[in-house]
Amino acid sequence: MPRPSTIADMPAPIPVFPLQGALLLPGARLPLNIFEPRYLAMVDNALASHRTIGMIQPKVPEQTEPDDRPPLYDLGCAGRIVSFEETGDGRYLIGLRGLCRFDIAEELPLHNGYRRVRPDYGAWSGDFSPPEPAEIDREALAGALKAYLSARQLGADWDAIEKTPTEDLVPIVAMVCPFSPLEKQALLQCRTLTERAELIISMLTIDSAGAPAPDRIN
Repeated sequence: MPRPSTIADMPAPIPVFPLQGALLLPGARLPLNIFEPRYLAMVDNALASHRTIGMIQPKVPEQTEPDDRPPLYDLGCAGRIVSFEETGDGRYLIGLRGLCRFDIAEELPLHNGYRRVRPDYGAWSGDFSPPEPAEIDREALAGALKAYLSARQLGADWDAIEKTPTEDLVPIVAMVCPFSPLEKQALLQCRTLTERAELIISMLTIDSAGAPAPDRIN
């Protein structure tokens, strides 16, 4: 199936992978280690059809029981499988490239143990449009990131960070930093790269100071 270029090309229904703390953004790449039987089946079925999986956060941590169905946030991001490797111990290592965000219109019955939804892409057609020029304070972003990592005693490859274009650095920071599930959802909701960068700077600064980050989820 060709890579979708508009929301009209996006498949429905789609399987969803509920993973707390995981964030996929349009245009960004997310590596995943798949080992549960229900999600191995999900990847098999996706590869055999539209190669699309919806990443979405559960509101509480998912358990390992096949019939476990914790409530989901309303907003997720559909990604296309762009890399695939099967390991000797039966796991799949896949890479998802974010395509388009979606709201859940309806959850469908389980299929081979994994969850499926009917996605509504309508509010997110802009995910296929060329990004508007962003006005991002790179110095403020780097400074907030350094303070955040220092406060958490985390290391980083600053040579690599300095060589990363700002438009790539913003989604990387959003996806990699251990923000809370609510913070991840707030980042997913952002309409522009500038808005997302400003929110990241705010969250990094607040977290570094030891205060709770603002809750933007209604």
